[in-house]
Amino acid sequence: MLPWKRVLRPLAALLLTTAVAVVPAATTAQAAEAAATSSWGSPLLGELGGGWNDYSCKPSAAHPRPVVLVHGTFANSVDNWLGLAPYLKDRGYCVFSLDYGQLQGVPFFHALGPIDKSAEQLSAYVDKVLAATGAAEADLVGHSQGGMMPRYYLKFLGGAAKVNALVGIAPNNHGTTLSGLANLLPYFPGAEDLLSSATPALAQQVVGSDFMTKLNAGGDTVSGVRYTVIATKYDEVVTPYRTQFLSGPGVKNVLIQDLCAVDISEHAFLGLTDRIAFHEVTNALDPARATPTTCASATG
Repeated sequence: MLPWKRVLRPLAALLLTTAVAVVPAATTAQAAEAAATSSWGSPLLGELGGGWNDYSCKPSAAHPRPVVLVHGTFANSVDNWLGLAPYLKDRGYCVFSLDYGQLQGVPFFHALGPIDKSAEQLSAYVDKVLAATGAAEADLVGHSQGGMMPRYYLKFLGGAAKVNALVGIAPNNHGTTLSGLANLLPYFPGAEDLLSSATPALAQQVVGSDFMTKLNAGGDTVSGVRYTVIATKYDEVVTPYRTQFLSGPGVKNVLIQDLCAVDISEHAFLGLTDRIAFHEVTNALDPARATPTTCASATG
């Protein structure tokens, strides 16, 4: 094990424990109300987002679809994308990002509400982006929960008719053990109920949850959508890391170390700063113009 993983794994456990202890409990109704009324929703944070979320942007012939970025758990529409959004924008894409899964009274830290309700927020946001840009379809790029939640939208909310491709960066596609932490929950009476009531999205992302069972029943994918998964073997949050990979037609699973063996990005850095991963994202968005992703892509 790399030395820094000894630190990151307890931090992941601490993050989950802290969420259970300090995040206010919110019912499904409260979460939906917060999503609609919170001052920390998409408009405010989007305006702070370094030039993306430009609703006057019109997709080019080279990049005919807008790209919607879907942040991960505890993140928001700005901080998750300070690296990737400008990277894509500089390459000619129309780039947008949303906030979702807000809990009442919890600013900045989102993607904690029920994931099915978050998928409804994504559905409405994609409609807004398509209406503004005039495009028929969008491409989705998500990190962590943001790489998995759109699959609910595609599978159950009609999203497959509006989405060309889904790119998941370290997505939690089949539930996580959080490096084994989730396996301890049954030994602490009441812990699972508290987790579900305080932060529903965390409980739903645990391996074996009812949500994960429903999401993956009948197959990982839906027809008409291209799927790409970009994973790192040093992931300490979505574990085991190979559970991130999808099965089915139109799927490309990528282990970043197969492209650059010395890339030691873990879960967060893969989505926040890893330009090797960013290059592979652009390949997934535009496979006809794809170029080899190597360690040298970090300087591109």
